[in-house]
Amino acid sequence: MSEAPNNRTCGGSLETGAMTPSGHRTTRLGPLCFGGPSESDRLTYSEIGFPLKPGGDHGRTRVLVRRRDFIALLGGAAAWPRSVQAQSGMPVIGFFHPGSREAFSHSVTAFRQGLGETGFVEGRSVTIEYRWADGKHDRLSTLADELVGIPVAVIAGPTSTAAAHAAKAATTAIPIVFAIGADPVKVGLVSTFNRPGGNVTGRSYMANLLIGKRLELLKELVPRTTAVGMLMNPDNPNAESDRTDAKGAAGALGLTLHVVEARTARDFELAFATFARQQVTALFVNADPLFTTRRDQLVALAALHAMPAIYDRREFVALGGLISYGANQIEEYRQMGIYTGRILKGEKPGDLPIQQSTKFDLMIHLKTAKTLGLSVPPTLIARADEVIE
Repeated sequence: MSEAPNNRTCGGSLETGAMTPSGHRTTRLGPLCFGGPSESDRLTYSEIGFPLKPGGDHGRTRVLVRRRDFIALLGGAAAWPRSVQAQSGMPVIGFFHPGSREAFSHSVTAFRQGLGETGFVEGRSVTIEYRWADGKHDRLSTLADELVGIPVAVIAGPTSTAAAHAAKAATTAIPIVFAIGADPVKVGLVSTFNRPGGNVTGRSYMANLLIGKRLELLKELVPRTTAVGMLMNPDNPNAESDRTDAKGAAGALGLTLHVVEARTARDFELAFATFARQQVTALFVNADPLFTTRRDQLVALAALHAMPAIYDRREFVALGGLISYGANQIEEYRQMGIYTGRILKGEKPGDLPIQQSTKFDLMIHLKTAKTLGLSVPPTLIARADEVIE
């Protein structure tokens, strides 16, 4: 063996580095060749913390490990959840969400309710580690890797196709429970609905499959419209298929569809200005975590531009949006909590069938309709699950 600066021993299996600013000593584990891992290998290391002494005040040792090397050292990733449970005395769930904590606090409550129905209570019989992407798709992979690195027993909460794929890419061993609007077979998350196989299961609430129905409702509510705007996030993996479906449905209804893209909330005002120039008289807001997270801004802009808009979630209408049609999200998260609890009790995700939403809620804000000068057809009101007067 040869000695190198910074207490580094090459040719062995342990490398101790300098103290970090937070008082942690950096240690690298794994098969080290003489001269250490290459720079490209360094970039693939994950950071995992282990307590030196239970209940002690001596800080934490930060261990940087390449995932494939760490799996080899432990004899497989299946051993990870057991190690965390041994430390805390409780299983650890990773709640991984593409939106923000503030915008989805009610969803967390529903998830906890589902967990409770299977006998798990946060802080008593289970620990939950939360990771929020705040509507930023480029954060998803990093957050998923963090949960794998903790490690957790189950990853629950991916409610977008991008988030579910990020979780699946991060681990093939830790169970994943998703709830997405797309067809999970079509987007490559599972092999079949009845027996998804692998480590992934969950729910499809068909948000992306209801585009035609939402356009029909918008046309019914705004019968004189001929030009409809569609706001979409091009970073969403479903963007192109949604664009194609929307154009087809709009054409069948005799509507001209104008698609405007928004990657961040900073793009919203420009998007509405573009719709105004295109003389759009109604708006279709496509399903996306960014839009749900910033729903207050979108509802305010629709009101400012006097633009009738349809959304995929009731939360928009609760803020003053005109109309929404989609699955009951509270029920989606509750069911996701139940599936998570069943997995914690020993069921295999690959054996749990993908559940599909069968009930979709229609919500209308009559005061907003009146402000926009719209007369809501009595037949539409009669079909609504909830009406705000």
